[in-house]
Amino acid sequence: MSISELSALGIVTAAVLYLVAFMAHAAEWASARGLAADPQSVSAELVEAGPGDAENDEKARIRVDMFGRMGIGITVIALVSHALGVVLRGVAAHRAPWGNMYEFTISALLFVAVAYVVLALTKDMRWLGLPITLLLAVGNGLAATVFYVAIAPLVPALHSVWFLIHIVAACIAGAAFNVGGMASIIYLLQERAEKKADGAPRTGYLAKLPSAKVMDTFAYRAHAFAFPVWFFTIAAGSIWAEYAWGRFWGWDPKETWSLVTFIIYSMYLHARATAGWRGRNAAIIAIIGVVSFWFNFIGVNLLVSGLHSYAGI
Repeated sequence: MSISELSALGIVTAAVLYLVAFMAHAAEWASARGLAADPQSVSAELVEAGPGDAENDEKARIRVDMFGRMGIGITVIALVSHALGVVLRGVAAHRAPWGNMYEFTISALLFVAVAYVVLALTKDMRWLGLPITLLLAVGNGLAATVFYVAIAPLVPALHSVWFLIHIVAACIAGAAFNVGGMASIIYLLQERAEKKADGAPRTGYLAKLPSAKVMDTFAYRAHAFAFPVWFFTIAAGSIWAEYAWGRFWGWDPKETWSLVTFIIYSMYLHARATAGWRGRNAAIIAIIGVVSFWFNFIGVNLLVSGLHSYAGI
């Protein structure tokens, strides 16, 4: 088996494992149905109900934790396979594995996976596992089945150190945007659950998670980190464009949509800072932003032709 084939096998394996991890996290959420966030909050009721119910409740909590640990454990294994797939692709190509849409997709998703695993293991943010593993499974699955192209030499326009700087910056910003976007999605669920409970004791997986306010703050910090990196991505791309095509900006479709994404996230940060758009409104803008990010790097390639068409499938 060639190195290129091993790389492809690594990506396929990662996609399958991410899907299994998603299923484990889905089971984690489902198993928590009916469980209170704090065992002590329902202890009196369980005592009245009898020792059998208390024992069943404890078993349910153990089951929820088991599925959660299983999900993060499988995700770590998937991350190793994913990283090997990306690295081996670069080894087989004798260059950085960022020459086409397939390679950018698997590389960008690798940054997302690393960011999530670090947060989950160091900041106890396993609650991001459900949407993140779904994104990783679908993204790598599409890359392996739809976007895959054989290894080919880089076109002349890509032979620049600014190309490498541009792509690495885009991957870092994309990881933060995606993590922040997934947090915003869960925030909307948490906010709705908190309003529905109206201060009453809550049950289910969402009751175990940080408050909506904490989620909103985390999403804001993730986007605040990503925004200047994205600005640098555009600036580095402009320098690269001057080197490759003799102009800093030409309103190429991908350049234009990068600017659209920049404007969406600038609206998000501006609205929070000046208009007090915290919470639901800000989360909706953040979700629109992450959709714009992926449309820029996948949709534009599939639907529109331009100078960046080298990155197509």
